[in-house]
Amino acid sequence: MIQNTVELNQQFGIKDQLQFNQEVEGFVMVDISNQFANARISTYAGQVISFQPRHTEEDVLFLSDKALYQDGKAIRGGAPICWPWFGDDTSGFGRPSHGFVRNQPWSILATQSLEDGRSSVTLGLTETDSSLAVWPYQFELELEVIVGTELEIKLTTKNTGRNAFVISQALHTYFNISDVSNIAISGLDSKNYLDKLEGFKEKPQRGDVTFTEETDRVYQQAPESVWLKDKGFNRTINIKSSGSNTTVIWNPWSTSVTKITDLDESKYRNFVCIETANAADDIVTIQAKNEHVISAIYEII
Repeated sequence: MIQNTVELNQQFGIKDQLQFNQEVEGFVMVDISNQFANARISTYAGQVISFQPRHTEEDVLFLSDKALYQDGKAIRGGAPICWPWFGDDTSGFGRPSHGFVRNQPWSILATQSLEDGRSSVTLGLTETDSSLAVWPYQFELELEVIVGTELEIKLTTKNTGRNAFVISQALHTYFNISDVSNIAISGLDSKNYLDKLEGFKEKPQRGDVTFTEETDRVYQQAPESVWLKDKGFNRTINIKSSGSNTTVIWNPWSTSVTKITDLDESKYRNFVCIETANAADDIVTIQAKNEHVISAIYEII
């Protein structure tokens, strides 16, 4: 795995469009600046942490001012990848919540300037001795990030072993918002959700999703698109998903934000997580030598 920025720029850099920088506690960042947008990807965790189209004043993604850049720690904000399990670990083996790939270094596999001027970065991750110790399967993950007027994130899971395995997963995206009181999420009316705060009790959604308290919901049979409407920023973000039948919505509110050490207590007002997921009944079985793709596209409309 190449982690030296000089070598990365020589092999994968794109003049006037994509370069590698080592600025944050030794972490290597992919910085993209093309005709459509600016973006930043951390090779640690394979995580997009910034995306700002050129016609906008505010970043689409939220990143905590207290985000930790330390080996073994997750980065609070952006678009973390939860894999190969989503949520709390129920194995009894003391494994971390949301899996182990969001605190691992990923390799750069390819970069490309597409014909229409967009930029593409592909990162990869495979099993290691430490991953096999907590999840005994062989795999290849490929994460493709395409930066244009839209941000596209596509995660491909390849089963390279001899036995089938089961995964749950999520693109756990933090959206930057003006204030939680200014937003509404449309597209989920009449869909049922599991309320994590009430023991996963099933409830129906009525109208748009709005926020007056802590919210942690798993929407089942979710539609392909939902819309995040933000009156304060005067913008709507279309979130379009594929390979997923589940949408998770989370905001810790003042009641739970105090438990999050890498987030200022007031900042719960400035983000909402809208997650493209395979979770609850929407888990995925991948047979040997097969693959599954989950993706999301974020566009300001």
